[in-house]
Amino acid sequence: MYRNLSIRQKQIVWAWAFLVVPVIFYSVIRFYPTGNAILISFQDWNLLGKRTWTGLDNYIKLWNDPVFWKVFKNTFVYLLLGTPVSLVISFLIAYHLDKLRFMHGFLRMLYFLPFMTSAVAMAWVWRWFYQPVPIGLFNNILASVGIPQISFLNSTTNALPAVLAPAIWAGLGFQIIIFMAGLRAIPRSYYEAAHIDGVSTWTVLWEITLPLLKPTIVFIVVFSSIGFLRIFDHVFNMTTNNPGGPLNATKPLVLMIYESAFTNFDMGYAAAQTVVLFLILLVVSLLQLRILRDS
Repeated sequence: MYRNLSIRQKQIVWAWAFLVVPVIFYSVIRFYPTGNAILISFQDWNLLGKRTWTGLDNYIKLWNDPVFWKVFKNTFVYLLLGTPVSLVISFLIAYHLDKLRFMHGFLRMLYFLPFMTSAVAMAWVWRWFYQPVPIGLFNNILASVGIPQISFLNSTTNALPAVLAPAIWAGLGFQIIIFMAGLRAIPRSYYEAAHIDGVSTWTVLWEITLPLLKPTIVFIVVFSSIGFLRIFDHVFNMTTNNPGGPLNATKPLVLMIYESAFTNFDMGYAAAQTVVLFLILLVVSLLQLRILRDS
């Protein structure tokens, strides 16, 4: 039968032969767990006992849960603050680092180092920074200049920014490297022509650099947004004594999912939260791609 196929048909057969392994892999590792999570969200299951069908009860419980709406708000605060702040800072650093020639590779390595560091170790170091006098670095510095110490992690207003700061800092290295790759991909001839015409630096930045960086910006915004919507390590390790901070001031949706599943053993309720998080990630990513590509 194979001998009777045309060249085009043989190419299709070989294409599917090579694709069968990744298709099976993604079906087992990706698609099956996703479908199973959606199924569990309509059930009551404590991880060990028998599953019982509950319909929309988990979603109704989620809708009426005030903690969920607090966590939902926190998750979007992480997104709306973290993404633009990290984007601007990483671009400014990459833009000026790209013009630097002395110790360029060493400085680039220093900026990338936090991204390579364990998030757990980094969170505990920053937690030490935030401790009261005489332990915490920041409060010791404030005390040395006569400024009252600040309750970073035990305040409902300061806790979320205090957790967000190291999360932004940890991701800067990756974004800087991507921005620098985008800057290096811009043809030098554009800048040379602008220099000959006497165009100002601001105009070059606004009319040449940023428009040609649009694909890079789209990638970083989507990648960064997904990271902030799924933030967990920093929050969990910096607020271990009180997971989620005072009055759930820092608790994101991923931490709520973790507690529902592995502290309360309510897998159905955790699965419903997971489905909501999946939909949020999908909608936010599609909106960002649509807005940034059409702009």
